[in-house]
Amino acid sequence: MASHFPINHHLRPLYRLLSAAAGLYMLVFGVVGFVQTSGAPFFTRDETEWALGLRTNPAFALLSIIAGVVVLGANVIGRNVAHQINQLAGVLLTIVGMGSLAVMQTEANIFAFSMVNVIVTFILAGVIGTASLYDRVGSTAEEHRPHAHAA
Repeated sequence: MASHFPINHHLRPLYRLLSAAAGLYMLVFGVVGFVQTSGAPFFTRDETEWALGLRTNPAFALLSIIAGVVVLGANVIGRNVAHQINQLAGVLLTIVGMGSLAVMQTEANIFAFSMVNVIVTFILAGVIGTASLYDRVGSTAEEHRPHAHAA
């Protein structure tokens, strides 16, 4: 499966930058949200605040800080660490967006997601997931090796 990803794509730095920017947004949002919701119950749905255009509670803010640090850190490190983390983050953010959309109007909405949160989650998933398609690193020999295709 990994052989289908381009190696050493010429726009790899741009994709890493975009993914790092997405991670930075998650980190800054989490910090701002955590400060604004300090003192509120962790999984509150009633005492939510808006931070950087998204609704949040302390639990979602903390989760955003962790996700932001992981994505930003992986893209600062680069190499195939960024490729693996970006791939995983793209899939997880898509799942989180779908799950949040499914439970938005129920008591199971423990992160106090609104429709704006869902849309931004899907945008972040798209940016980070797309970056994972083009940020794989390898040797020049790997780059020029013919790929075996299934018949």
